[in-house]
Amino acid sequence: MKKEIDPRMHSAEHILNQTMVRMFRCGRCFRAHIEKKKSKCDYHFNRPLTEQEIRQIEKAINDVIQADMIITQEFITKDESQKHYNLERLPHNVGDDIRIVKIGNYDACPCNGIHVNSTKEIGNFQIASASFDNGVLRIRYKLSHLDT
Repeated sequence: MKKEIDPRMHSAEHILNQTMVRMFRCGRCFRAHIEKKKSKCDYHFNRPLTEQEIRQIEKAINDVIQADMIITQEFITKDESQKHYNLERLPHNVGDDIRIVKIGNYDACPCNGIHVNSTKEIGNFQIASASFDNGVLRIRYKLSHLDT
């Protein structure tokens, strides 16, 4: 049985991916490992991140989170989705209708995972570490607990 991915971490992954696309034009991660305490995303990249870039990424992501963007979904045909999205990370038996998860007007991508309803539910985003090896940038991140 496949384990369930934490909705807060999964939604944060989407925001991290779009932030990397916007800041570095590197594309979304090609591999991710999402856990409740700490998660990681791997990107095709050409160098390590600077400390200043790490802080800029964190700020950009936390700004999106604080904007309290609504997370929605829509279904479009597989043919239509292939025109706009990379479907490589979806299961091969995904079917004819593809679920697109949208984070406000910040991000939209195919996904079959569970997400929070609003970005404010995510909590504070922090990069725990970033490393670079042989063309792969790995970003490890964690989230603070929400204040109740």
